[in-house]
Amino acid sequence: MLDIKLIREDVDSVISKLERRGKDFSVLKEIKALDEEKRALTVKVDELKNFRNQKSKEIGKVKSQGGDISPIMAEVSNIGDEITELDDKIKVLDDKIFSTLAAVPNIPRDSIKTGKDETENEELRKWGTPRSFDFEYKAHWDLATDLDILDFDRATKITGSRFVVYKGAGARLERALINFMLDLHTEKQGYTEVFTPVMVNSKTMFGTGQLPKFEEDLFKVKDTDYYLIPTAEVPVTNLFAGEIIDGSKLPIYYTAYTPCFRSEAGSAGRDTRGIIRQHQFNKVEMVKFSKPETSYEELDKLTHDAEEVLQKLGLPYRVIELCTGDIGFSSACTYDIEVWLPSYNAYKEISSCSNMTDFQARRANIRFKESNSSKSEYVHTLNGSGLAIGRTVAAILENYQNADGSITVPEVLVPYMNGLTKIERN
Repeated sequence: MLDIKLIREDVDSVISKLERRGKDFSVLKEIKALDEEKRALTVKVDELKNFRNQKSKEIGKVKSQGGDISPIMAEVSNIGDEITELDDKIKVLDDKIFSTLAAVPNIPRDSIKTGKDETENEELRKWGTPRSFDFEYKAHWDLATDLDILDFDRATKITGSRFVVYKGAGARLERALINFMLDLHTEKQGYTEVFTPVMVNSKTMFGTGQLPKFEEDLFKVKDTDYYLIPTAEVPVTNLFAGEIIDGSKLPIYYTAYTPCFRSEAGSAGRDTRGIIRQHQFNKVEMVKFSKPETSYEELDKLTHDAEEVLQKLGLPYRVIELCTGDIGFSSACTYDIEVWLPSYNAYKEISSCSNMTDFQARRANIRFKESNSSKSEYVHTLNGSGLAIGRTVAAILENYQNADGSITVPEVLVPYMNGLTKIERN
């Protein structure tokens, strides 16, 4: 959520920066007007309370002197009702400001490109060279079906479309990737592993920006206040909701494996084959809590941490910086990492690394305070996939396939596969 002070001080500047996202944000002028009205009423309430307090002292003084207090009582007889009426108006204005501001996205970082959509994102760097095949390569869904390690038909039978059953070496590969990523993040990159609930309440979803704007993308548990998480970013970021962190402990790095659940609203017809776009998938997430002055340095480190996973797996990828028309609601700056998939003859997103600045921290009320300061301030929150497991499985199957239909296991995963070096049909 944006700082209301920014709107008070220079609403036109805030609108100008937000309109780089390609939408109209003149609603901020309405927010400013509502805020001015609320502040004026607040001043009036304070004046009435002060007047009432003064008269109360006068009443006490007149009483002690045996005088007549009825004229003074007449002056204050209706003040209580007037204050209550004004307080009610202030609450209505507060609710209106809050609900309107809650639908306004984060301000994009000044340095990122102004663009309308993903076609205007900028490539920053590439790593690795896409493989040239001397045989007719297959898509991961065909490879996996032939090897009997993914079963789409039975998943559709027991649940529905966009689900999959992993079998045998496929299930082992999924588990191996999860453990490999967690070990890398915790043992080398300095993250602390957490294992969180995969259901959270609406307050938690609000904290990271999924609610109220993106409710249609979520799975809600009927007759409860619980939602299935779309990413571990949601519960992990909210671990410090409503808390003040000791500034000497920042930055804090957490990593978490969770299953993730997304309705994929609006994605009909996109990536319908294979495991690129599923309703349920596994992911290892990285989350950081940082001081404002170092958050972009931490974003660069976080992105390189995700890149290291792909480098160790030997998978070609590229890093792009999202333009203003493509960054997410809560993000001020996002770097997407896209892995090479032969079946698409293109790079496909496998990680998204973002700096949310203080946007989520304001919604979830996450602050920090230095030991030598009496004032607290909002932390900056960051998150990134390290990586989406299903898409990593797809990339391994396609990039490591052999002419006979087998799959060579990346060397770094062999210990996690109990020594298995090649996936073949039994």
